[in-house]
Amino acid sequence: MPIHTPPRPWMNEELSLLRDTARRFFETECVPRQQAWMAQRHADRDIWRRAGAIGLLGAGIPEEYGGSGGHFLHQAVICEEQQRALVNSFSLNVHSGIVAHYLLDYASASQKDRWLPGLASGDIVAAIAMTEPGAGTDLQRIKTTALREGDHYIVRGAKTFITNGLNADLVLTAVKTDPQATARGVSLLAIDVRDLPGFTRGKPLDKIGQHGQDTVELFFDDVRVPVENLLGAQEGRGFSQLMQQLPRERLLIAVGAAATMQRAVDDTLAYVNERQVFGAPLMAMQNTRFKLAECQTHATLARSFVDDCIGRLLRNELDVPTAAMAKWWTTDMLCRVVDECLQLHGGYGYINDYPIARMFADARVGRIYGGANEVMKEIIARGLTPA
Repeated sequence: MPIHTPPRPWMNEELSLLRDTARRFFETECVPRQQAWMAQRHADRDIWRRAGAIGLLGAGIPEEYGGSGGHFLHQAVICEEQQRALVNSFSLNVHSGIVAHYLLDYASASQKDRWLPGLASGDIVAAIAMTEPGAGTDLQRIKTTALREGDHYIVRGAKTFITNGLNADLVLTAVKTDPQATARGVSLLAIDVRDLPGFTRGKPLDKIGQHGQDTVELFFDDVRVPVENLLGAQEGRGFSQLMQQLPRERLLIAVGAAATMQRAVDDTLAYVNERQVFGAPLMAMQNTRFKLAECQTHATLARSFVDDCIGRLLRNELDVPTAAMAKWWTTDMLCRVVDECLQLHGGYGYINDYPIARMFADARVGRIYGGANEVMKEIIARGLTPA
């Protein structure tokens, strides 16, 4: 008797149609190009406009700015389908799920008019630049400065591990407008880097996994940015803006991890039913059945937890510790499940032609980005109080 997977509590006909559209796009437009993107270490620029043309970039952007006027559920559906297809050579989460929502929540009317339509169409690719060579999760320690001179900020510094960094046109950048302050000195600048004097990009970083993703270093050498590009109209609000958005960002990571977990189990189930060992399918061995039973249980629990967090977010009840729980647990569990599934593939699991090998390498960074999992546990622990 097949396992009964409960329906998603939030799924409806509109979201089902979006899921079908996203699945076709990733399977037909992206999967055949993954090998080429991995070889060149970045996706082709045209894929952004193709995604924009069918509404996958502006799901959460209001119609008045060229988007579809959706909400987090639309973004979650797109995220799940992108991860299910193992297409990680360009990050729609960063572009649509993160940067677009910083603009929606904090940008002025003129800033929204200037950038949101381009994000929805794919004419503008977005990135967010927080991490620096000497400052990762601890954003109060960033060294990139933006000092005001008249109607401009002069930006000096460097950012690293920037997703979408090679193709990005608009980089939402965390800077210190007051270098002597800690959190209160942080501001966010929306920097249009197209043909911008003093701005340079490093070559794509040579990573363990996610080889198609254009992760780069960014350098700002006396870059002049108009004061009107400050996000939030007042200096020093950047740290609180970042903290307010983190639950959403970490939930998107958890959504993707849960989707990849299920893909790993599905692929492995198909493999062990075909693979013959000692004259019988590998699935006939008790160890195989038990391992897959454990993996499916973890995948089911992950999806249930993620769905609960999605419900909390929609009710404006998703707090920082719960989002941290979702982020660290799903990404840790993804690594465990993929490792077990790779083992069941035997030697073929170590061959990059098999998707499980890519999942193994690609999954590892999930425990690092979006805030290291050790920091997630510290956040949770700070919220614990005696009953």
